[in-house]
Amino acid sequence: MSAFQLYKSCASSFSARSLARSSVATSSRLRVAAPAARRHYSETKSEPATESKQEATPDSSSTPEAECLAKLKKKEEEVTDLTSRLRYLQADFLNLQRNAAREKEQTKDFAITRFAGDLLETVDVLALALKSVPQSVLPQPPDASSSSSSTPSSPSEKTPEAYLGELYTGVEMTHRLLVQTLFKYNVKPFDPTGDVFDPNRHEALYQAPIPGKEPGTVLECQKIGYTIKDRVLRAAQVGVVQDTSS
Repeated sequence: MSAFQLYKSCASSFSARSLARSSVATSSRLRVAAPAARRHYSETKSEPATESKQEATPDSSSTPEAECLAKLKKKEEEVTDLTSRLRYLQADFLNLQRNAAREKEQTKDFAITRFAGDLLETVDVLALALKSVPQSVLPQPPDASSSSSSTPSSPSEKTPEAYLGELYTGVEMTHRLLVQTLFKYNVKPFDPTGDVFDPNRHEALYQAPIPGKEPGTVLECQKIGYTIKDRVLRAAQVGVVQDTSS
């Protein structure tokens, strides 16, 4: 029994020593492999960081210049836009000033258009009154020699012809003064007799074939026309020579 127990104890001690040695070898191998793995991981991770730093370095150096150039270009575009707008506004303002001055001048020139148009009827009536009196019934003006030798006659000694002559003279003076007043305000009469018919200035009342007259011309002016500045205030009422060729 003593020899068997000795053998059993020796065998158990040998197995324990071999297990201890194998565990020590395994732990040493793990310790050696772990730093290698860590070094491999750190090397693989450090390379992209270095590359990113290298890539970021030129961007950080060129970013301020690029931003300044972009801002400068943007400001130049704004200046160009504002300059063009300013020029357009100046042109519009000048056009507005010219139009306002022209409208003011036209308002001043044509302010009496309606009033002058109403006065033309009075001028026409006075002209018809003068035309209705034949020159043959009017008294002839006395000679200078007879007027100096004769004594002035009393109102009771005047003949009807003398009264008619004085009335005619008064109407003629009134007509002349009224026409002169209208002329002062650029209201001018025109008689288109013999002119070519113009529908913008003439109003045709009738047409008549007249031998020896050119067709389309004004044969007779029954009522003269008037202009104010360069506008037609009233068209002339005329008769036109008719074309008989057709």
